[in-house]
Amino acid sequence: MKTESIVFTVAGSLILTSLALAHWVDQRWLLLTVFVGLNLFQSGFTGFCPLQRILLKFGVPKGGCCTGDARKN
Repeated sequence: MKTESIVFTVAGSLILTSLALAHWVDQRWLLLTVFVGLNLFQSGFTGFCPLQRILLKFGVPKGGCCTGDARKN
């Protein structure tokens, strides 16, 4: 798995988890959804993603499903 795929998976998981927690526990969990959404929004414009930087430091290969290099494994 490459960084882009992991970022998409983590972001989607956090959004779905926070929506479930907001429904069954407390609506303030929606703030996590807002944070993830804003982070995805800004990374679309700036290209800076904190999770991707962390993954690169751990040695995860750069790239992902949408960059055209997913089949080069």
